[in-house]
This record gives sequence, structure tokens and C-alpha cells, in this order.
Amino acid sequence: MIISASRRTDLPGFYAEWFMNRIRAGHCAVPNPFNRGQVSTVSLELPDVDVIVFWTRNPRPLFPHLSELDRRGYRYYFQYTLMNNPRLIDPKSPPVETAIRTFQQLADRIGSKKVIWRYDPLVFTEITDHSFHRRTYEWIAQELRGYTHRSVVSIMDVYPKVLKRLRELARQRAALKLPGGVDAHAALSSGVTAAWAREAWFGELMRDLVKTAHANRMEIVSCAEEVDLAPFGIRPGKCIDDEYVREVFGLDVTHAKDPSQRAACGCVVSKDIGMYDSCLSGCQYCYAVGSFARAKQNYDRHDPESPSLLAQAGRPS
Repeated sequence: MIISASRRTDLPGFYAEWFMNRIRAGHCAVPNPFNRGQVSTVSLELPDVDVIVFWTRNPRPLFPHLSELDRRGYRYYFQYTLMNNPRLIDPKSPPVETAIRTFQQLADRIGSKKVIWRYDPLVFTEITDHSFHRRTYEWIAQELRGYTHRSVVSIMDVYPKVLKRLRELARQRAALKLPGGVDAHAALSSGVTAAWAREAWFGELMRDLVKTAHANRMEIVSCAEEVDLAPFGIRPGKCIDDEYVREVFGLDVTHAKDPSQRAACGCVVSKDIGMYDSCLSGCQYCYAVGSFARAKQNYDRHDPESPSLLAQAGRPS
């Protein structure tokens, strides 16, 4: 079994103590995200866990525990999101210089093959246009040269809750417009990525990202991207990747696509132990938080000794 920790929240950044308590207990409780009364027990005993995949913007709170994970024999790798968006869009991410140092230290500690750089998702606004992403990606890639071998990119998916936030940003002068001044509000509700992909600047940007990644000894793949980026040199990737696990750990895991993920997602089957509405990063484009206020309330009620990340109804089944 592969453990995802977690697509739904930043477990290393905000819940490292809870995670380690559950590792020591050998199990955790995970409510169904669509029915809190239905609760499953997930074994975290070493014989049952093939690999742990961490998703984070700040792995530093987990640093003191890496030696224990190693001593216990757990295999793991990190999906590390590192961007430099304006605070209006990413209000609580670590400063980029700090995040780069943390990334480098993590790679030095566990090996560059076990830390994957996510420049993801690309959000296009008047203050984060294609020129901004070209410059930012190049700078970060140069800083991470030798510290990772894979870069993951995707284009922002606009869910209704995300659209509401971004429209509010537009009112706050982070104008939600395509480069060139084309109003994107209508496109956002009906396939914005496809609209952007038809623009000349989009293809130029994608090809530049590929050149930059290769110049810094990284492969570049996409994440759950419905628009085909292969013509630009970006193949579809898997964040929970059976082939990558075999390459890095010499371990043969399930090859079955995860049916609970979107059609464009290539990830193999895993068990996510996080919960929605629990991350405090405040990213305006986040799909995993419907209400930042509710996420803060949930965090404040969080008990690191609890079997489940957040308070739940029902009993494990």
C-alpha cells in the first residue's frame, strides 16, 4: 500500500507531530471526505506500507523525525511545491529563499532522487503573466540544480470556490486577465487552460520551461493536465508513480490507476490519510480548502493525539 500524506493538506508543514504519533501507533483513522460518519482504519505498520509520498510546501517540521522514519525502515519521497507567487496569491508560503534552502537541505539529507520539485500550478494573472513564470522558474531551477531530477508543472484548475476567490482578487487589483489584456472571467468557467493554450505566448512559455529544466539536469512532466503538453516536450507524469518507486527504491508496487482521481491523473492507487479544510497555507487557487476560516477552526481544534487528523463522527470500520 502507498500512503499519500497528503493531497488534501500539508501534513509535514502543519501536522508533523500527529503524523509521527500515528506512525508509532501503527494506524490512523480517516473519515470519508464525503461522509464524515464513515471512518476507515488505515494501517501504518511497516509491512503494510510500501512507500509514503509527502506533499508539502514546508517539510521542515518533519526534519527532526526523518531519522526515526529511517530507523523504522519506512521508504518515502517528497512532492515539494516551491514557487514565488505574490503574497496576494500565496499569502503564507515560506519566503522563496527560505524554501530553496530547505529544499537543498532536505535533498542533502535524503538524496536528490527523493525530492521532486513542483512548480505547480501556474496561475496566469496580470501580475503573474508568462514573463513572470519564465523568470521565476529559471531562477528557482538554477538554485535547485543538482538537488532534484524532476520538475512537475500544471496549469491552474478553476473550481467554483477558486473562481470566487480569484474574482475577489481581481477586485483587489490582482486583475484576473490573460496577458494582452483579454478578460478571462468568461473563459474561467469553461476551460481556461484550453483558452490559454491557444495563445502564442503559452507554447513559447512551455518550451522555455522545458529548455530551462533540461539545462539544469531535470526532466519535466505535467500533473493531471487535460491539455496535451507533449507537443511542447512535457509528458504526462504521475505524482504517485509506480515506475519512479521502482527506480528509486527497487520496489514493485501496484500499477493500477487510482480510480478516485480525475481522468487526467496518472497516479497509481494510494490511500490518502489527510483531510480537506485543514491546510493553513491560504493559497487562493487551492482545491482542498473550501473555507480558510473553517480550515483555521479545524486546525485550532486539532488534537495531535487523536487517531484522525480532525474531529470526526462515527467509528472506524
